[in-house]
Amino acid sequence: MIVDSLMPVKTLTGKSALVTGGAKRIGRAIALALARAGADVTITFRSSESEAVQTMQEIVRLGRRAQAVECDVRSQPSVQQAVESAFSFHERLDILVNNAAVFETASLATLSLQQWDAVFETNARGPFLVAREALPHLRALHGRIVNIGSLGGIQAWAEHGHYCASKAALHMLTQAMAKAFAPEVSVNCVAPGWIDMKDSPDDQAAHFAAKTPMRRNGTAEDVADAVLFFATSANFITGQILTVDGGLGL
Repeated sequence: MIVDSLMPVKTLTGKSALVTGGAKRIGRAIALALARAGADVTITFRSSESEAVQTMQEIVRLGRRAQAVECDVRSQPSVQQAVESAFSFHERLDILVNNAAVFETASLATLSLQQWDAVFETNARGPFLVAREALPHLRALHGRIVNIGSLGGIQAWAEHGHYCASKAALHMLTQAMAKAFAPEVSVNCVAPGWIDMKDSPDDQAAHFAAKTPMRRNGTAEDVADAVLFFATSANFITGQILTVDGGLGL
């Protein structure tokens, strides 16, 4: 027997999302993907106010409610204000995407303590603070947390030791959260490989594309699609680290 119907596509209509670092690059793509799926969205920014306003306006043009909130994820008071603003604006909070992060190339042998701390306080402490603050709202609605990790949290990169260590910490934090926040909240992680951006050096982009089995580099939209999967899939899926790298890490 031939069945000509497909399973219904799940939407996020009526739900709300908070995306940290959602003003530009991967965060912007994630925020727009969630909005296209039906979610109202709050994005946070630290210094990219003009880009945040543009992204917010684009979400509104999609017919969704949106706001942009200044937030330093390293600061507990700032995080508390941002989460409360998101909850008050939407009157609910269903999805948290911990995207805000910093990336730096530096020699591990000469790395300063200040450099180490600066990366960890954003990439590891930040997601912990935001998730902890958002947890009561997410638990009330059986919500989702999606952390944005990195292939660098799985493979060691010599010139990015502090970054790799911070993302490995976030991967483990994801799994600890999945156990600690169950059964109400599912927690997963998307770990991108090389993602082409407008400012990506052409020589590096070509180098990584040649090494990737899929013969291309990733896009911000590839990462956003993976986030959307975790945001709409069965909440029985939890504690997973999904690499989005075209096979680069194989």
